Amino acid sequence: MKLLITGASGLYGSKLAQLALDRNIEVYSSDIQSLTVYGNFVKLDISGKEQVAEAFKTIKPDVVVHAATLTDVDKCETNKELAWKVNVEGTKNIADAARSTGSFLIYISTDYVFNGEKGRYKETDNPDPINYYGLTKLKAEEIVQTRPECFIARPSVIYGSTPAAGKVNFALWLIETLRKGARVKIVTDQWNTPTLNTNLAEMTLEVIERRLTGIYHLCGATRVSRLEFAEQIAETFDLNKGLIDSVLSSQFTWPAKRPMDSSLDTSKAQETLLNKPLKMDDALRQLKFELAQKST
Repeated sequence: MKLLITGASGLYGSKLAQLALDRNIEVYSSDIQSLTVYGNFVKLDISGKEQVAEAFKTIKPDVVVHAATLTDVDKCETNKELAWKVNVEGTKNIADAARSTGSFLIYISTDYVFNGEKGRYKETDNPDPINYYGLTKLKAEEIVQTRPECFIARPSVIYGSTPAAGKVNFALWLIETLRKGARVKIVTDQWNTPTLNTNLAEMTLEVIERRLTGIYHLCGATRVSRLEFAEQIAETFDLNKGLIDSVLSSQFTWPAKRPMDSSLDTSKAQETLLNKPLKMDDALRQLKFELAQKST
């Protein structure tokens, strides 16, 4: 089987590529630049329609996992043209090419398609994004849903044991900062369902193997505030929780609004998948194990 991953140098894409290679899947890792990729690297700007079409024509992938996106929420708000070009037009290019090659398409969306007014969102709840990033991801979802044989995954706050695409994720940033003895300010009034990249990648591979279709919330199984998430990380890694200062989101000024509670209900995934969304304790134990392996 040929698997093409867009955004393959990212936190999720790189982990998916690693696990797919372990299962002897032929992996094509595409990104706009080669940072950390596994398998066959394909330089690809998803906003270039002809470039995308040519890559698909050459590779003829059986499955495409489209994870490439402009994830910087504030940049999407201040540079809407770029956000639309990458997140919407780029997704259309991928979806069109996938249809031309008959490829099974998996799109990685976000919890930010919801307005955050109630939390614990189910797949049947109506999206209502409050920032431009969320809007572009919702428009991309709508494009994907017009294509045959597709799957849409919605994760939330992806974290993992390895810096990816030149960025350090929240968990690693917190661990490194607390180990230095520095204080951190973490908001108490934003709730999510944080997602370990390994868990998301394993669930994705099951989706590929079973050719599941539809929309699924593939994220962590535990709803936590950002503060609770930070405190649980500190406890797991025996770090000083006293260095964590609780603040309200109103104390920060961001160009883009954040949903207050974009936590996702994972009941559908729990009932359907063998690789189930992990509870926070289990996910953080896995993260600690992975980090310990890297240090040996």
